[in-house]
Amino acid sequence: MNSLLSITDLEDNIENIINLASDFKDGKFDNEEPLKDKKLAMIFQKSSTRTRVSFEVGMYELGGTALFLSTNDIQLGRGEPIKDTAKVLSRYVDGIMIRATNHADVVELAEEADVPVINGLTDVEHPCQAFADILTIKEHKGDLNRKLTFVGDGNNVSNSLLLICAYLGMDFAIACPKGYEPDKKITEKGLEIAKKTGSTITITPDLELALKDADAVYTDVWVSMGEEEEAEKRNNDFAKYQVNEETMKLAKDDAIFMHCLPAIRGKEVTSEVIDGPQSVIYDQAENRLHAQKAIMYHYLKD
Repeated sequence: MNSLLSITDLEDNIENIINLASDFKDGKFDNEEPLKDKKLAMIFQKSSTRTRVSFEVGMYELGGTALFLSTNDIQLGRGEPIKDTAKVLSRYVDGIMIRATNHADVVELAEEADVPVINGLTDVEHPCQAFADILTIKEHKGDLNRKLTFVGDGNNVSNSLLLICAYLGMDFAIACPKGYEPDKKITEKGLEIAKKTGSTITITPDLELALKDADAVYTDVWVSMGEEEEAEKRNNDFAKYQVNEETMKLAKDDAIFMHCLPAIRGKEVTSEVIDGPQSVIYDQAENRLHAQKAIMYHYLKD
């Protein structure tokens, strides 16, 4: 079954998805309800604002129906095997979106389901976020011949950004403390792709090096859901990687600031930056809706 678990699953369609998202945003789509009568199950093992609302509203705007299913609402939260959940839901709906704790659970769900599965976030990747991010950069910069610098933890968001930049021939850099680099296998895959596309991938603890000539500066929380026990250590390790007004000066003068939200103001980013003239975080959040619509259309259309 054709599913979206990783950016690599759409390697031949990345630009098509971004262009389609742009068309949806501009109202250029002829069919007003291209997913009429389609049904999407949305499983949430983690709380959400942007993922839930963008998928639910997006499905409504495409003419379909989205069903919100927290683990408190379904038997998966009481220990029902993933296989059984996948097989049963496949009899009811046309697709499943899941926001999960463990990537392996999403892989198993996709293997067992008879309908497409969309990764709405795992501990390894966040592909839906990455598509919205690239759409945002394209809108603000006019093209994708750019450099994106991620500052902070080599987490699920940075993993997906590394891959999507590599596929698109964009330069990607991450400034992070040693021990917090992106996933090793994903980095290897990104470097392999970059050789073909001309992308440059830089992973360094040097903030100044990573931010040199950056067109977009991106950060995320230092302590993600499920990492609360590591909060003190992480806050100490990342203290030098805060995005503030001085940090932004290391990038290009017209660099945009990005954050997938929610943000902890005063930690990974200061209020002066997040509310400043270079910030595009709300455009970025809005673009989750348009990117999600493009992804759902790609996987659920007849």
